[in-house]
Amino acid sequence: MTTYLEFIQQNEERDGVRFSWNVWPSSRLEATRMVVPVAALFTPLKERPDLPPIQYEPVLCSRTTCRAVLNPLCQVDYRAKLWACNFCYQRNQVRTSTDANAVVLVMLITAGRLICGPPDRGAGSNPGLLQELQEMLALSKVPVTQATRGPQVQQPPPSNRFLQPVQKIDMNLTDLLGELQRDPWPVPQGKRPLRSSGVALSIAVGLLECTFPNTGARIMMFIGGPATQGPGMVVGDELKTPIRSWHDIEKDNAKYVKKGTKHFEALANRAATTGHVIDIYACALDQTGLLEMKCCPNLTGGYMVMAISQAPTLSLREPNVPCSYLQTSREIKISGAIGPCVSLNSKGPCVSENEIGTGGTCQWKICGLSPTTTLAMYFEVVNQHNAPIPQGGRGAVQFVTQYQHSSGQRRIRVTTIARNWADAQTQIQNIAASFDQEAAAILMARLAIYRAETEEGPDVLRWLDRQLIRLCQKFGEYHKDDPSSFRFSGTFSLYPQFMFHLRRSPFLQIFNNSPDESSYYRHHFMRQDLTQSLIMIQPTLYAYSFNGPAEPVLLDSSSILADRILLMDTFFQILIYHGETIAQWRKSGYQDMPEYENFRHLLQAPVDDAQEILHSRFPMPRYIDTEHGGSQARFLLSKVNPSQTHNNMYAWGQESGAPILTDDVSLQVFMDHLKKLAVSSAA
Repeated sequence: MTTYLEFIQQNEERDGVRFSWNVWPSSRLEATRMVVPVAALFTPLKERPDLPPIQYEPVLCSRTTCRAVLNPLCQVDYRAKLWACNFCYQRNQVRTSTDANAVVLVMLITAGRLICGPPDRGAGSNPGLLQELQEMLALSKVPVTQATRGPQVQQPPPSNRFLQPVQKIDMNLTDLLGELQRDPWPVPQGKRPLRSSGVALSIAVGLLECTFPNTGARIMMFIGGPATQGPGMVVGDELKTPIRSWHDIEKDNAKYVKKGTKHFEALANRAATTGHVIDIYACALDQTGLLEMKCCPNLTGGYMVMAISQAPTLSLREPNVPCSYLQTSREIKISGAIGPCVSLNSKGPCVSENEIGTGGTCQWKICGLSPTTTLAMYFEVVNQHNAPIPQGGRGAVQFVTQYQHSSGQRRIRVTTIARNWADAQTQIQNIAASFDQEAAAILMARLAIYRAETEEGPDVLRWLDRQLIRLCQKFGEYHKDDPSSFRFSGTFSLYPQFMFHLRRSPFLQIFNNSPDESSYYRHHFMRQDLTQSLIMIQPTLYAYSFNGPAEPVLLDSSSILADRILLMDTFFQILIYHGETIAQWRKSGYQDMPEYENFRHLLQAPVDDAQEILHSRFPMPRYIDTEHGGSQARFLLSKVNPSQTHNNMYAWGQESGAPILTDDVSLQVFMDHLKKLAVSSAA
């Protein structure tokens, strides 16, 4: 018999979907009492080698308000040649033949294969309008009267003056990149270089709007510092004026943030409307303005890369301008989506009035979509408490993704999911057993980060704590006012641990992080799949020693021992930590002696594993090699659970390990306090 864990894994591999609950409460009232909403992590282009394309148009429901696609959950009457839609129960005629020529092959040139020639340079102080840009660059359409005079001559499109196929000017591009030098314009002492990043991006967006509307294209923006003039300005050119910090933003002392953010939001919406992706590659020792520009990659599905000294590897895919729309059964509606998407403002009977994230629609556009891009979809059960669902009833959700394959072929990918309904009053154990704590943790984390963009940090933490306490009260087993009696079933046991690490993560904690860093971390969390998102919340830790092969260990200070090497993966950093004894042996050069070849292999093992991760991840993580007492060991010490601190390091029976100099509470203290609040009769 298949367990729920196996069922969840099989569905993720087949459909790219993970639901927070795999049995749904049958009424709106009971669904609100579940604390964690009915929601799903959906990866539209989940890679499946066993999924060949079908060479005909999808069979749609004939009801205009439905238009669901024929799927395995529909009932088919082969004798009468009818099929019943499982969403609206409309009976439809079975199509007897398929048109093999229905697939449309689209030939296009994308900006991923184009190179801009030397543009006309401007002062960069005026943003200009789209019409003015068309006239200035002679991109307006030729009048019909002029085109009909004289013999017909094939004229190249006006856009060829600025955009060329890469195969034509590949050598020129290589030469230009090789000859790039630092801007020779002198910068006065005490001043910042003048940068008009906002105007440059405005021109790029306008140029693609004129030449390739609704066609896959990328704008790759490379910045080495903040914009210091024009629209989108981040900071003034006086070095004595520091760039904004979180403290300045909280005190409303950052005068450029609101205007700069508004400028880039307008550009992001224009690019998203025409299906163009905006990537940002920032490399500087100080902030570059990612806080103001974050909406550009967030809304268009672009990449955001932030580097200090190392050059990240680039692995870009063709922009494919996909569009996803969703259909649900009558008892459930869509509240919204959180991820790299924009709303297409398509109303329908399956759209909920309660919006979460990008809501009020059943269609979204994702300008740049990769096989790992994942959306968080939130649902609302609308079935009333006094209208019971028949025994064995199932709720269904259908995801339809229209996209352009790298071959130029337009494709539609349909994913139809069904889950059982259950009465929460009589079948609460079935609902509890279906809880996916990993997916629920990521879905609640996205909600918390989304709220953190507009709410105060402490308010978000309090909201997260209240939700966790309510979940413990709902599904925990305990006696009132007896914390020692509290028990959580296996399907919930890891969830409080995820929330503990989420509270300490840079997604919600802005201390010691700049606004640009927080924007960078949040951007990647909002687009990655479940596995990578879990690593961001709770990093993985592996131990290497002479006692055996590498093994996963607890993310705890007790795992830091003198005779072992640790490899920590936080998604953004790959850290190798050498214990005190290992570090001393390495400094003594034992690895260079033939008789200590096993020690050399021990040192090399985590390096090989780290290199494998570095080469397979985009953007490339920061690589850190440190040891006991090293300054960069702080990255490890800040992530592990501080079960041993300077306050209890000499306590009787204390396990060996590295004490952490911190006042943060440990996971054990957090859990004890959580149990106390959950069982309290005053709660």
